Amino acid sequence: MSSSATTLVPEPYVWTEPPLGDAKSAPTSFYTDPEVFRAEIEHIHLKTWFFAGRVEEVASPGDYKALGTVGGPALLVRGEDGVLRAFANVCRHRASILLEGCGHASNIICPYHAWNYRLDGTLAGAPGMREVPKFEKPPHGLIPIRMEVWEGNIFLNYDEDAPDLTTHLGNMPDLVGSHRMGDMVRTWHIEIETKCNWKLLLENAMETYHTGIVHAATVGAQRSVSFPTSGEWHCIQVQSNRSIAVLGQEPPFPVIEGLSEQSRKGTYFTVVEPTTQFALAQDCMWWLAVRPVAVDRSVLSVGGCFPESYTRVPDFEARAEPYYKRWEAVALEDVGILEKQQVGLSSLLARPGPLSWRDDMVLAMNRWVMAHLPAHIVDRMGA
Repeated sequence: MSSSATTLVPEPYVWTEPPLGDAKSAPTSFYTDPEVFRAEIEHIHLKTWFFAGRVEEVASPGDYKALGTVGGPALLVRGEDGVLRAFANVCRHRASILLEGCGHASNIICPYHAWNYRLDGTLAGAPGMREVPKFEKPPHGLIPIRMEVWEGNIFLNYDEDAPDLTTHLGNMPDLVGSHRMGDMVRTWHIEIETKCNWKLLLENAMETYHTGIVHAATVGAQRSVSFPTSGEWHCIQVQSNRSIAVLGQEPPFPVIEGLSEQSRKGTYFTVVEPTTQFALAQDCMWWLAVRPVAVDRSVLSVGGCFPESYTRVPDFEARAEPYYKRWEAVALEDVGILEKQQVGLSSLLARPGPLSWRDDMVLAMNRWVMAHLPAHIVDRMGA
């Protein structure tokens, strides 16, 4: 851990302009205007890093994972040389989807016209193309997508000119490094289709104002501190002397060996802008990753990871089950209230309301998005 870790000191809240008392929630059009959404896709989602999965999902040569992204169908595949690569999941002939789901393959064959690709993306065969003048295989391999891996987490980016992932993360590794996410493995995952704007899901995940109300029957009321950060991320820590990743019982797993003193004080809830949350408790990590689909529709991915050593205990699955139940139950409670909020935002009479000090990260995230949008879009919202 670098010496800059000492600068990551929690505060009661982190506030940005406008000052507390004057700050209001974002205009309703921030969440309901299709033109704002299109601008976000163009200027944010297609130009920044987003979470695509864990390396252990594609651990062996031939393993693959197909996924939807803001830039279209994508494919993660481990080559025969052991190298993990990312490609557009479309055939170079007429753009058919090549693979679906997760699995293992010795090569990639288009189900439409049987164009055949090696695991490194090069074109191996194209039936009937031998008779086509000037056709050559080398230029027609799968189109790569920029990819970087940090602590076992796979990120993709459609912009070749964007800063690298290390720059994007800033000082995040300093704070969460002692969790050693690279030594963890994914053991659980669900996807939830939601009827709400993508920003609502991330905002909700970064404030504890709602927890005693929306989650009264599950996690209950929580208190948190906030962290000033450098880079494109935000962080709060829900204070608790034990893991909050289970409900109403002692955590079945021990504290991760070697956790920093600050990390032992609670659970970090982070957002790597624009769409990725890592929540790091004293005994595990889980993520929320959001894929924008439309101005009022999103896909929420939720997954959980444990240190690999925990998964080797004979009763691991029984011990892990309470974590899975908690992660799914809380996610569904959040989705339920956010879908209602989306409906409320469509009201002609809805107006921005005053923010609480517990909305500090909501304001910070709103400001981050608006700073990345063209001026005429921000003016259009009246922000």
